[in-house]
Amino acid sequence: MRLYEIVTIIDSALEDDQIKAIVDKIVDITKTGGGSLRHVDRWGRRRFAYEMADRWEGYYVIVEIEATPEIVAEINRTLSISDGVLRHKSVRITDKAIAARIPRPPRAPQSVAN
Repeated sequence: MRLYEIVTIIDSALEDDQIKAIVDKIVDITKTGGGSLRHVDRWGRRRFAYEMADRWEGYYVIVEIEATPEIVAEINRTLSISDGVLRHKSVRITDKAIAARIPRPPRAPQSVAN
């Protein structure tokens, strides 16, 4: 298993439960495939520097998972066909980057509404 970071920009016009459903789908695919969830960081609504898909604002979510490349491919496929997702990017975290990290203290779960 490798460590991946998935950055997702979701349409900010969606309701909070719809945004939560997209994030839950990433988590479900990961767990169903045998991977594990490391961290979910919800940045909330942010303004874009330029217009994207007729929108000026998006809801940012960063999900860190341990998974196989096949699981990440399935997540990418699912996000690509999801209507509420404006952009997404999956990046494998290198061993060098993992070694340089400072351990994070556990954080309390955040609500979707920010």
